[in-house]
Amino acid sequence: MKMIDNKELEIALETLEKERGIKKEYLIEQIEAALIVAYKNNYKDSENVKVVMDKVTGETHIYAVKEIVENVENPVTQISKEDAAKINKKLEVGDTVDIELNPRNFGRIAAQTAKQVIIQKLREAERDIVFGEFNERKGEIVSGIVQKADKGLLVLDLGKLEGIMPAKEQIPKESYKVNDKVKAYVVDVVRGTKGAPQVIVSRTAGDFVKKLFEFEIPEIYEGLIEVKSVARDPGNRCKVAVHASNENIDPVGSCVGQKGVRIQNIINELSGEKIDVIEWDEDPAIFISSALLPAKVMAVDVNEDEKSARVIVPDDQLSLAIGKAGQNARLAARLTGWKIDIKSESQFRQMLAEMQEESEEVEEVSEENNEE
Repeated sequence: MKMIDNKELEIALETLEKERGIKKEYLIEQIEAALIVAYKNNYKDSENVKVVMDKVTGETHIYAVKEIVENVENPVTQISKEDAAKINKKLEVGDTVDIELNPRNFGRIAAQTAKQVIIQKLREAERDIVFGEFNERKGEIVSGIVQKADKGLLVLDLGKLEGIMPAKEQIPKESYKVNDKVKAYVVDVVRGTKGAPQVIVSRTAGDFVKKLFEFEIPEIYEGLIEVKSVARDPGNRCKVAVHASNENIDPVGSCVGQKGVRIQNIINELSGEKIDVIEWDEDPAIFISSALLPAKVMAVDVNEDEKSARVIVPDDQLSLAIGKAGQNARLAARLTGWKIDIKSESQFRQMLAEMQEESEEVEEVSEENNEE
């Protein structure tokens, strides 16, 4: 039974194998499986059937698979030994025999089914290719055109795919409208409900800032300067720790640029978000002190075991060190990875005085007990 034009089938299968990497054998298996379903749907038959499709000619054969038995109880799935012997004398009870069927109009159904399977597999292959392309771009910046800005969800046209930017990945101060051009960071690539790839993008991720630094500062792109860590309050303030292994390179100066040109380009991309560029140091006390800029720090006492630090600042620097709503201290803690307790000089002196008083009281009690 010829189900589809030989040349047409051959071209379709070879194209999918060469251009999409789908093996011809796999496609034929999928077509055969689909033909079994098509047969049962169209002929409402309860027979056990199998389909065999010729790889070269495109001809298909459909068989009823019957079990050989002594006494036939179900003629749809069973055949007697005597009748089986007419087909092949070597067959025994317990064997199965394939009896070719020739259902009416099945050639047309088979051709339609084969084409549907090929089209479906082509779509799946294209989705897989696009998924692979964008999956490799995780951690990169992409540019897209706003397609939809509705109920906090932003949909970007990225060319082959849509980029989805949930509300939590959007900078709070920014607003978007259709046809706006937007840069974003690829957080993840996932399969949608129908198998289509979806790209999840972000403008709030710390790594978005890190990538922007790579684009704007050649020394970072070339590996001469390393971005050690980033801490952000998206839309408000960001702290970036940088380090150069070559002591002749000024990492902070290189990032800021002459007259602040380099850093200003990044600030503009982030809609005016303030950026503190800080030099990373392997000494946690020095690093923590730098991380609290623009506040001036008097002393830092670190506890390596608990990874915590007590920081002493001048009285007039306390509010600056903590920042509005604790922002400066919070970002410094995230940037360094240390718990930071900030005290003013007056608070620290008072704390020392109280500790001294307590110590003296303990000594007095101890002396009285000894006299008794």
